[in-house]
Amino acid sequence: MKVLIAQKCGFCHGVRNAIRVANQTLEDEHDVYCLGPIIHNKDMVDQLSQNGLKTVSTADEILSGTVLIRSHGAAPKQIAKLKEKGLNIIDATCVLVKRVQHIASEFEKEGYKAVIIGEEDHPEVKAVVGCAKDVIVITEESDIDKLPKHTKLGIVCQTTQSPEHFGKMLGAIGQCDFSELKVINTLCNEAIKRQESAVELCKQVDIMFVLGGLESANTKRLAELCKTVNQQTYHLQNWKELDKTLISGKITAGVTAGASTPDWIIDEFVNNLEKM
Repeated sequence: MKVLIAQKCGFCHGVRNAIRVANQTLEDEHDVYCLGPIIHNKDMVDQLSQNGLKTVSTADEILSGTVLIRSHGAAPKQIAKLKEKGLNIIDATCVLVKRVQHIASEFEKEGYKAVIIGEEDHPEVKAVVGCAKDVIVITEESDIDKLPKHTKLGIVCQTTQSPEHFGKMLGAIGQCDFSELKVINTLCNEAIKRQESAVELCKQVDIMFVLGGLESANTKRLAELCKTVNQQTYHLQNWKELDKTLISGKITAGVTAGASTPDWIIDEFVNNLEKM
């Protein structure tokens, strides 16, 4: 089978840095914990777990040792609680995520009601919500009713959203009754490049595979975008999940991967697919 790989796919700078920091910390420290999965990729998290990284849900589960702040960041209250316990804190938060947190905090100081366009349950969004009072999260146009009237609104976006969705939501917000609107583009350029590259590739192939964690927001976005262009698009975590009957009669396959998908997952999938 002929396999084409998206020009831009796999680890972004923020994820690569988080994994580098995690591996270095595991070499230097004992009892290393991470507050939530360091990235949204089960295979990578399992590999780090085998090397000694303990993933926990809350600070209450950590009594001593070193704590990694995941790539998605953490709310100031969570970090303060870790400091109160005297834990060694190493921050692996993506710099772009930190920027969104800083902007939300600045909005509040400037008298704006902070609004983030994104998924309410996503850890990146939760961390941003913790950076200012009463941050409003809007996911779809149906959430616009949450916005207060006659108010100064400061808008940011979850870094992995698509430009199309960001633009659509801004258009809807623009029709609301506000006194002032301040918008700062916080989209990740690396995520956008992956989206553009994936959409271009899936026009050229019989079947498209998007590799990455099922919980990964940027990978899900890739799959959604590809599906709108090529109905034969499948989101898989790794080679083991492939139903071989899917490629029956197919000549050319396209492969892309989310920003939290390690190179070895992509290589294994492509190599095996080429042998089919």
